[in-house]
Amino acid sequence: MGPGWDWTGIVGTGQSLSVGTEGNPIRGSEQRFNNLKLSLGDASVPPFDPLSSALSMVPLVEPIRTLSTTYPSAYPKNIYGETPHTAMADQITSLAQAASVGDYVTVHTVVGESGQGIEVIRKGGTEIVEGATSSGRAYAATLFEAEAIARLAREAAKTYGVGAIVITHGESDGGRATYEDDLFKLWSDYNQDIRALTGQTRSIPMLVSQQHAVPFEAGSRSAVTQAQWRVGVEHPGDIVCSGPKYQYPYVDDHLDLNAHGYELLGEKYGQVFFEKVVLGRDWQPLQPTGVERAGSTITVHFHVPVPPLVWDSALPPPHETLEWKEGKGFEVWSGTTRIEIARVEISGESVVITAQNLPASGVMVGYAATTDGTPMTGGTIRWGQLRDSDPFVGSMTGVEQPNYAVAFELPVP
Repeated sequence: MGPGWDWTGIVGTGQSLSVGTEGNPIRGSEQRFNNLKLSLGDASVPPFDPLSSALSMVPLVEPIRTLSTTYPSAYPKNIYGETPHTAMADQITSLAQAASVGDYVTVHTVVGESGQGIEVIRKGGTEIVEGATSSGRAYAATLFEAEAIARLAREAAKTYGVGAIVITHGESDGGRATYEDDLFKLWSDYNQDIRALTGQTRSIPMLVSQQHAVPFEAGSRSAVTQAQWRVGVEHPGDIVCSGPKYQYPYVDDHLDLNAHGYELLGEKYGQVFFEKVVLGRDWQPLQPTGVERAGSTITVHFHVPVPPLVWDSALPPPHETLEWKEGKGFEVWSGTTRIEIARVEISGESVVITAQNLPASGVMVGYAATTDGTPMTGGTIRWGQLRDSDPFVGSMTGVEQPNYAVAFELPVP
């Protein structure tokens, strides 16, 4: 069991979905346990002074701070609604107590900036202030809070370290070719700089969730969505893809979640954090592990967290008017040509796709990768219907949350 701190920090960065945009009215206004956040009191921030006597620790509730009325708006005026953090903390403590770990207290630092790409929220992001708007403080604000919380922990005779970085991001970087490397660099910089402030030796994992809304154009796919999955495959242990977000309820822009959706996302983050950080298990999402071909069939093998695989009938079928209407989210193409899917079938921990007129080479298989331009009612723009049978139920919402398959693209041998 670990880590063994009295207060375990969690850093939340990203863009609009990390700071609760459209997540109103606020739901998570009660702290059922002992989870915390930093209060700035009457301190004027910036400048960042972690020694300010105005700073204190207070119960973690939503909203994290006073809601912003301008855009763009950086820390501390970066909050627009209910973030995933109170639900995440509630879930972690609930799971810890159920597993007889004890009272697991998390301390949440929320620094994301709505609408801002990774070049703004990473180390070295340039701070810009124009009248009432601002950007570029996410990374500096993280280090400020980490140093301040470490000081307050010492004064309270508590131990403190950061257990995870959670990044909810990607919509502004839909076509960014370097995004996977950028995520790894952000993980690396945070590990170097936070650990220097907290004195911890334990590495800090990063939890990444996929975005499914951008680009909006019919026929488009998102390189960033693929990078958000691939970065966990390429850097196992250090970075974990928590899975997709297409299963959650969205507001009418099909980009941002509603308050209930943010709570569901927070609960899933909490479950993954508990498995990865508290229990120390090598948690992985429902993701492909390999592809095979035999004649007109393509078989995609999966890592399934909790078998068996099932089709989720509560989600509407995607691609109803395209060659992939029988695919339940699966897609097959060659170059710019869509290849018709006759049927898809679950076979153990694999999905067998039967395709029509399959070329001899140059074939790609994907899942929840392409939009036909018609969003899901109450949902987002790219989605599928494949999930596992995880019985996990969220501690705040009481809603069942199995693991849904990540969006992916892979070549067919």
